[in-house]
Amino acid sequence: MIAVRSIEELSDLREAVRLQKVIWGFDDVDLLPVRLFVVAGKIGGQTMAAYDGGKMVGFLLSLPGVKKENLYLHSHMMGVVAEYRNAGVGRALKLAQRVEALERDLNLVEWTFDPLQIKNAFFNIERLGAVVRRYVLNQYGVSSSPLQAGLPTDRCIAEWRLASARVNYLVEGRGHYARPAAVAKISVPNDIADIAKNEPARALELQSGITGQFVRQLGNGLAVVGFERGETASSYLLAPWEDTE
Repeated sequence: MIAVRSIEELSDLREAVRLQKVIWGFDDVDLLPVRLFVVAGKIGGQTMAAYDGGKMVGFLLSLPGVKKENLYLHSHMMGVVAEYRNAGVGRALKLAQRVEALERDLNLVEWTFDPLQIKNAFFNIERLGAVVRRYVLNQYGVSSSPLQAGLPTDRCIAEWRLASARVNYLVEGRGHYARPAAVAKISVPNDIADIAKNEPARALELQSGITGQFVRQLGNGLAVVGFERGETASSYLLAPWEDTE
């Protein structure tokens, strides 16, 4: 059975650093160091890990932030080892994050995610209830992770409003949450990972086109409110959105 708990001991934090190499294949220069985990835990962030017995199989790191004098959490990194993906570990970590944040009267968590990672997109939007209203070009520079395939790190910014009706409904597993009718779609080929690995020039062209659509549609005041999976491509669904929804 998977158990999630906050971690503070240096041995646990070092294991979270080691897992970054296991999960993403980062070079040392791209690893988040132990000292960042230590500081995060001391200044109002979160350092959490998921365990199968005594084995760490996933972790999460968040940092505190301020928006217009309101406190929130920036969920900077979450990872799950390959053999435990599709086992609910990521969901368990995010739900534990939500509980801990709400206990401190923090109602907003944000994080960035790669719009080409369609499995993550579905999880963030349809399972957790996050919405996307902002997009950042090449947020972290080109990463050493093979998963990035040398592409720019263009990122969606997920907004997770922890106490909203949408989020409550979805995290409680009550099924599909009614959302505004989509007025625009942004599609991503389901085989984008294979394209990035085998046809890097084509992957860069596809990414550029997808990025252009995000910049244009979000700039027009729309938000990503849903994600739809198809046989050959999956689509971000966009519509007007208010913070109160």
